Amino acid sequence: MRTLKLKKPTEKAITMREVSASEIKSVVKSLFIDANHKLEDAERRTIEQSIERESSEIGKNILNTIAKNLDAACEIGVPICQDTGMAVVFAEVGQDVHIIGGNFEDAVNEGVADAYTNGYMRASVVKDPLFDRSNTKNNTPAVIHTRIVAGDKIKLTALPKGFGSENMSALKMMMPSASRGEVIDFVVQTVKNASSNPCPPIEVGVGIGGTFDYAPVLAKIALARGVDTSNANSDYAELENEILERINALNIGPQGFGGAVTAFKVNVEYYPTHIAGLPVAVNINCHVMRHKRAII
Repeated sequence: MRTLKLKKPTEKAITMREVSASEIKSVVKSLFIDANHKLEDAERRTIEQSIERESSEIGKNILNTIAKNLDAACEIGVPICQDTGMAVVFAEVGQDVHIIGGNFEDAVNEGVADAYTNGYMRASVVKDPLFDRSNTKNNTPAVIHTRIVAGDKIKLTALPKGFGSENMSALKMMMPSASRGEVIDFVVQTVKNASSNPCPPIEVGVGIGGTFDYAPVLAKIALARGVDTSNANSDYAELENEILERINALNIGPQGFGGAVTAFKVNVEYYPTHIAGLPVAVNINCHVMRHKRAII
C-alpha cells in the first residue's frame, strides 16, 4: 500500500490510499475460512449460557452436543457445519481508497474461490438458478453488498449463509397502518412456520423499512451484527427483546424437540420508507451465526 496525491490546478491535494486487489483477495480468503471453522467468542458464549436457560433435558443435551461440535471442529481443523454457505460479503469502501492491480469484485470472488477450494470447504453454488443448476465448483460468485463511506479504509464482513435457514426467511409488504403488534406477529409466525427446519436455536434478523428489495438486506445486516449488540434506538431494542420473548414461548426448542430456547437473539435494523408502505423482512440463521470482519 502507498499513498498518492491528486490535485487539480485550483484545488487542494486529495490524499488517496492505495490498496492492492491481491490484499483484498487474501483477506477475503482468510475471513471465509475462519468464519467456517470458528464462531465469534460472543456467539460461543451465548450457546454455553443457553444450556443453563434451557428447561428441557433433551434440549440441554442438544446444546451440549452443539458446543462439543464447535470444539471438535476447532481441534480437528474442519468446518463447523457441512453446509459452508453461500458467500455473502458486506463491504464498506472508503471514498479515499484507490484499488490497484485489479477489480474489487474480482478480488472478492477470487478470495472466495481460494477459500473454498484450497480450504476444502463444500462448494454449494450453481451457475443458473433455474435452467442449468451445474455447480460452479468454487462457491462463486459471492453476493456482494458495497457501500462507499468516508475515510481511507475498507471494512469487510464475511457471512457464509447456509440455506437450510435461508429458505425459511420471508418478506411481507405491510400496509402503513400496520401496528407494532402486527409486525411482531409476522416475525413470530415466520419462525413458527419454520419450526425445526432451520436447525434451532436460531438467530433472527429483521429488516423494517426501505423498499421491497432493501428490507431483506437490512435483515441480513441485522444478522451480521451478532448476539452481543442491541439496536441503538431504545424503541427498536425493546422490540428485539419482545420478539425474542415471543419466539421462545413457541416451545420449538433446540432442533425442534421442545424447550425454552428456540432463538438466541433477534436483531432489528430499520430504514426510512415510503408513506404508502411498511416492508418487513425476516432472515433466519441456524444455531451457528458465522461471520468475521476485517479492516484493510
